[in-house]
Amino acid sequence: MFLNPKSPEAPPLPTAAVVIPTQTTQPVHRLPAQAPCACHHATSPAPATAQAPAPRRPIAPFVATGAGAVLAVVAVGVVLTALLTAVAVGAVSVAVCAVVLRSLLAHANHRR
Repeated sequence: MFLNPKSPEAPPLPTAAVVIPTQTTQPVHRLPAQAPCACHHATSPAPATAQAPAPRRPIAPFVATGAGAVLAVVAVGVVLTALLTAVAVGAVSVAVCAVVLRSLLAHANHRR
């Protein structure tokens, strides 16, 4: 069981046929055109029946967010690496000072 894990099975795909609606074949009844009136008002155009395609969402904000996140992670990594290097250099310098002082004190004690 643990050495041979089994992945879950994918759900079955639908097998029903997809029906795409087509235009109706019924005749369209149109009213006869009206004669222009004498009141000189502007006639409004008929409303468009076809809808404009829905606007697509721009992808630029998502790319900028991802790039900003990567930049933040890199900046934090650089800062932490610099701090770790500073601590390591400080520790090495303290160790060298300790060895030099020990050597000087040991040499001074042997002279007496």
